[in-house]
Amino acid sequence: MKTLNNRNNYLKIIADYIAREFKTIGTSYSILLVMIGGVFVYGLLYNYMYQPNLIRKAPVVVADLSQSSLSREYVRLLSASSQVEVYSHANNILEAKELMKTREVVGIVYIPRDFERRVGRGDQSVFLAMVNTSAFLNFAAIQEATSGAMVELDGRHRSDMITFLPLPTLYAMSQAQPINVVGTALFNHTEGYGSYLIPVVLILIIFQTLMMVIGMISGGERYKKTILYYKKNGLGFGNMMAIVLSKTFVYSVLYAIFAYFLIGLLPQIFSIPNIGDTMDIITLLIPFFMASCFFGFTCSLVYADSESPILMIAFFSVGLVFLSGISYPLELIPWYWKVFHYIIPAPPAVLGYVKVNSMGASIADIKTEYITLWIQCLVYFLTACFVYRYNIKKESAAIKEAANF
Repeated sequence: MKTLNNRNNYLKIIADYIAREFKTIGTSYSILLVMIGGVFVYGLLYNYMYQPNLIRKAPVVVADLSQSSLSREYVRLLSASSQVEVYSHANNILEAKELMKTREVVGIVYIPRDFERRVGRGDQSVFLAMVNTSAFLNFAAIQEATSGAMVELDGRHRSDMITFLPLPTLYAMSQAQPINVVGTALFNHTEGYGSYLIPVVLILIIFQTLMMVIGMISGGERYKKTILYYKKNGLGFGNMMAIVLSKTFVYSVLYAIFAYFLIGLLPQIFSIPNIGDTMDIITLLIPFFMASCFFGFTCSLVYADSESPILMIAFFSVGLVFLSGISYPLELIPWYWKVFHYIIPAPPAVLGYVKVNSMGASIADIKTEYITLWIQCLVYFLTACFVYRYNIKKESAAIKEAANF
């Protein structure tokens, strides 16, 4: 009977902590702004910015001041590319800019008067490409098309330039063997930027906003001394477990909804890769949520107020993408950076999610990332309990010291 009463009391304590955490979140405009704005607004905005994914036939205007056979050949090669379409020709750069201002074109290709003359002299020729940012991928498409056309033009006329080359260089060129390089994308056959990057960003949005919310609440509790509320049930490990588990339950419930929006609805709306098994994704998200919460509680050791977490966490997006092994091969990352891949929950979660969601892998195929997240859960759960006890004791001692004065 005593054991049953203790169990009931423990459940009441957890229920009290859960209600308190929901109240803290629901009554703080700054926390709601981070959660709702960071998840819904940022998720929609990021997908909208990269919605074209692949730019095809972007309209450009050509200002060809050279009017030579070489420049016209370059324009034909440019128009034949899949990325751009020559919408119009302009007599000068001012006319071209007017077309861009009216949004009839998204880019300008400027060919100077000495384009062919410089090539005839054996000098390096110059052209200019200017692009607006109505879509973030316009610049990449036009840059790729203009560079590709110039490389093709160079290959066609390189033999004509032999007379300008010194003998050692000419001999080296005659001995060089042609090499054909063929690249095949493993899980991004369209080579779309959005389909490559967006799945990574969705997991990072979950992780970073969760870290911000936990940090803001934890820092606010220490700053306002409200963390001492948890002292009423003692400083034993059981009470620390109750604190950590109750807070984790609250964040898991909220972020289960957010995750459904980010990785459930947005892929359907914006045609993001989504070929993974739903149960495998949920199975991966469970240790990811738990490890992220426990990691956030552990990091609360360094939060003294509710503002510092935003400054400390908001600017790590690029670093987390790098550590995940998506933008740069994990095998080539130096060991001292690779350590952070296994310390922070986001990198293995990102890598595992991309494998499941974009490559169709199963849980067995991501066992390294999956096991890493569960190990993080265990380690950070223990450290989170010790950190909360340390913070409570520290703030309690600070109040006693202030009272003695």
